[in-house]
Amino acid sequence: MGRWEPDARGRLARAALELYSERGFEQTTVAEIAKRAGLTERTFFRHYADKREVLFDGTGLRDLLVGAVADAPRTAAPVEALAVGLDAVSGMFTGRWAYARTRQAVIMANAELQERELMKLASLSAALAETLRHRGVAEAAASLTAEAGIAVFKVGFERWVGDSEERDMSRLMRGLLDDLGALTAGGSGT
Repeated sequence: MGRWEPDARGRLARAALELYSERGFEQTTVAEIAKRAGLTERTFFRHYADKREVLFDGTGLRDLLVGAVADAPRTAAPVEALAVGLDAVSGMFTGRWAYARTRQAVIMANAELQERELMKLASLSAALAETLRHRGVAEAAASLTAEAGIAVFKVGFERWVGDSEERDMSRLMRGLLDDLGALTAGGSGT
């Protein structure tokens, strides 16, 4: 594949994930990723700050979640707005189950990557809380809703990639939100 081929960023991400799966994250170099993608190291660094960031380019996820929550009907309660956001994010993963599953396996095999994942989720929670505050939700309620939403996303995502085949992520997320509501109402959830 020549350097002029389109989608350099996507090619780098796919090459990195393949190499991380084959050899392990620590044993893979940026030079090897670039070579596998048919690109140069310089091109790699135009797209990603380091080899970890290939796995954590979550700006699309953040923008989609925050945007959907911000655009939820004004009459929606905070948890309902969160559900709208989780539905939007779920749609982003449709057809990407195999990729997400492989990515998750790479992350779970490396403590440094697990830490990075937690930092990205914390950043996502902060952005979500800020969005809820802009919707008029009180500080404590906004923070609590955001943290609960990220917990639902994390548990739901782990269940989704852990299944033996792809299923509807949105339905899974909605079910977990229902379980959370049941738990807070004194039920036992599923």
